[in-house]
This record gives sequence, C-alpha cells and structure tokens, in this order.
Amino acid sequence: MVNTSRGYRAVFDVREFRFVFGAHLLSLLGIVVGEIALSVLVYRLTGSPLMTALTFALGFLPYLIGGTLLSGVADRYPARRVLVVCDLLCAASSAAMALPVTPVAGLLVLRCVNASIGPVFSGTRAATLGEVLGTGDLFVLGRSLIRLVSQGAQLAGYAVGGLLLTVVSPRAALVATVAGFLASALLLSLGTGRRPARTGQGGALLASSVSGLRQLLGRPRIRALLLLSWLPPFFLVAPEALAAPYADRLGAGPVGLGLLLCGMPVGSILGEVLAGSLLGPRGRERIVLPVAAALLLPFLVYALRPPLGLALSAVALAGMGMAYTLGLDQWFVAAVPEELRGRAMTLQTAGTMTVQGLGMALAGAAAEFVPVHDVVAGAGVLGTVAAGPVIRSVVRSRPSK
Repeated sequence: MVNTSRGYRAVFDVREFRFVFGAHLLSLLGIVVGEIALSVLVYRLTGSPLMTALTFALGFLPYLIGGTLLSGVADRYPARRVLVVCDLLCAASSAAMALPVTPVAGLLVLRCVNASIGPVFSGTRAATLGEVLGTGDLFVLGRSLIRLVSQGAQLAGYAVGGLLLTVVSPRAALVATVAGFLASALLLSLGTGRRPARTGQGGALLASSVSGLRQLLGRPRIRALLLLSWLPPFFLVAPEALAAPYADRLGAGPVGLGLLLCGMPVGSILGEVLAGSLLGPRGRERIVLPVAAALLLPFLVYALRPPLGLALSAVALAGMGMAYTLGLDQWFVAAVPEELRGRAMTLQTAGTMTVQGLGMALAGAAAEFVPVHDVVAGAGVLGTVAAGPVIRSVVRSRPSK
C-alpha cells in the first residue's frame, strides 16, 4: 500500500506511473521543439507573420474536433493501444513535416492532424491514471505532476528549441518531435499494463462520442465542474497573449517579453507544488472555490499601467491560483461514471485548450480598440464576475451527504 502522506514522492512509487511520466516528458519536449521549428519554417517559406501565428493557433483550435467527435476512442478501445497508436500517428505526421517536399499547406494540415489527436491521447492518459493510481489522492497528485512537467517542459523546450535552431535547419529540428513521439510510444508499450476497454465497441464512433458528451453535459454536477475548469484559463491567457505589445510599450525589449511569458507557468508550477506538498486532500478541496473566485484579481494591477516587475508579479500570482485544479480534479473524477471517464477527461482537456485559444484571440481583438493594460485589467474584472454564477452552480450541485 502506497503511503499517500508522502505527497508527490508516493506517486513515483508506482512503477507504471513512472513510465507514463517519462513518456509524457519525452513527447512533450519533442512537441515544444517542433512548435518552434515549425513556426520558423513557415515564416521562412512565406515571410508572413499571419501564417506564422496561424501555425500556433492551429495547435489549439482542432482540440475541439478531437475532443468531441473522437472522444469515444478513449473508452471503446484498450488504453495502451490508444496511447501507442496516437504516438505513432503523431510521429508519422511529424516525419512528413520534416520532408523537404512538404509545402506550407501540407505543414498546416499536418499540424491540425497532431492537434486533433492530442485531446484523445491526453484524455485516455488521464483516464488511465485513474486505473494506475486509483481515483483518490494519488490520482490528483499524478495529474498535477503531468501539468507540472507540461509547464516545465514548455519553458525548457523553448530554450532547447531556440539553441537547436542555431545549429540545424527547422526541418532537421522537427526530427526531435518524431523522436519524442517514438520514445513515448516505446515506453508506454513496455511499461503500461494491458487493460480492457471501458465500454464495448458497438455502434459508430461518432455516435458513441456524441452520446457520451450528451450524458456528461446532461449531469448538472459534471457540467458545473467542467465550467469551473474552463473559465479561469479563458481569462488567464490575456497577459500572455498581449505580452509582446505590453513589453514594447514599457520599452522592456526581448528580455522583458521573455520574463512576462515565463511569469504564468512559473507561478502555476509554484502554486501546484505548494498545494500538492503542503496540503492534504481535504485542504486542497477547501481552497477550490475561494481560489477560483479570486485568482484573476491580480490582473486589476494592470489598470495602473504597472512597470515590468509589478506586472510580472501580478501574472505569477494569478498563475499560482491554478492550484485550485488539484481539488477540482478530485471532485471531477468522483462525479464521472467509470464507463464515461475517458470521454470526460478528453472533453475536459479539449475544452481547456479551446478556451485558451479563444481567450488569446479575443484579447488580441480587444487590444485593437482598447489599450493593452485596460484589456488585461478588464479580463480580471470580467473573469471574477463570471466566476460567481459558476461557483454557485458547483455549490448547488454538491451531492447530498
């Protein structure tokens, strides 16, 4: 029996989780390096900032397709098979990106393919963690570790990718993405157990996906928890989306821009580590609603046109508020029936990525008409106000004891 009082260390006592964690780290580093290489490649081929930005946007928007129309895959096929096949498909499409004959249109299509597969993979992995770690505290800490390595790999991957592109071409750098996916597939194949599908394979995949989503969204408790997991990220991306123009107006240069972009992930890592290490299961559940209600308030500092240091502190403090997701994860997995767990995790992941993409787009659009600092401050106000009804719906949907 694993001692859950040992926090994150207890999760690594589970051998199977160590393989899942390692696979995630390898594939994620490859993905981040590939994103940088692809954006540079598209810009060199087209000379268009719009096309370059589109390569990043296409990493968000197809999540909605994969998270809805393909979500049934996560429950109707054995998890290990789904994870390995997803890795191999992404490796194949990334290899096609690296070919010299692949045109820009082909690069964008392949980017969409990988982005559509992403939520299926993430949802299946999250559901598998419930079988590997159970659905108690270890599951919460395991999901937290996956998020932590995602944030850390994003920071390290951008640095590695930038250095790599100083010595090799963008297409050669895309090979790192292929290697990451293949290494992930190998670890998952060798290190995870064979488990049966959670549901049968009767009926069409699309019908199964839509039916599962209808069942999930038809339950008030699940619907309320999904909204609470999506609302803060929608507003939290505003300062990141507008970091470049804000740094420019401050005269902070590339260094200031880099610091502003690092603020949110660094704050998120710190908040989750503290909540996961210092709080027990009940403590993490107690902070969910108050932290979710207040985490966007630091953005109000932007109304004062803060200097770089104060703006960075506000962004990092807001990022720390994402620690509310640890307790929320426990509520969510408890609310979802086992036969719908894969589809639920896929929907949650896809929704988070989609609202972040929409949030970035809307923040950018608003900044065309309103000063950047007012847009970020406005996101803090609107997000805090919008959190009220969502939190009330979560409270009302609590199961009676």
